[in-house]
Amino acid sequence: MLKKLFGKKSPVSKTVQLAAPVSGKYLEIQEVPDPVFSKKMMGDGIAFEPSEGKVVAPVDGEIIQVFPTKHAVGIKAANGAEILIHIGLETVSMNGEGFTAHTSEGKKVKQGDVLITFDLDLIKEKAASTITPMIITNSDDMTIEKQAHETVAAGEHLVLQVTSK
Repeated sequence: MLKKLFGKKSPVSKTVQLAAPVSGKYLEIQEVPDPVFSKKMMGDGIAFEPSEGKVVAPVDGEIIQVFPTKHAVGIKAANGAEILIHIGLETVSMNGEGFTAHTSEGKKVKQGDVLITFDLDLIKEKAASTITPMIITNSDDMTIEKQAHETVAAGEHLVLQVTSK
């Protein structure tokens, strides 16, 4: 009886809605000019051609990784979805130049919180592309519904619905 009174946790929703992590043009993952992403080797998702240098949390969750070079961040949503946001292509070679992290591993974030800011012009100059994939790295355990848009605003347009199986 005491367990029923005190041990009861509120049920976690199996479905989360992900907002666009950046403002810009919406792209299907197959349009990313890097087979690691376009062939879904890291998981299913979508991508964006950013119009400004800011990444926001697409969902409430916990930061599970901020890459040392600050070009990518991982978030775990309440339903267990693991989301990777990778800013640009081949940006790891920039060694953090032009990237500023505004969060850290273990931090709880709310949808719309600024995670990373970056110098878009510097990425255009030094990296293969500014295209920014958002991948569900454990997509085999999830059902993903994509909500396509022509352009999106960071933290405002819902772009993915992810449900744990």
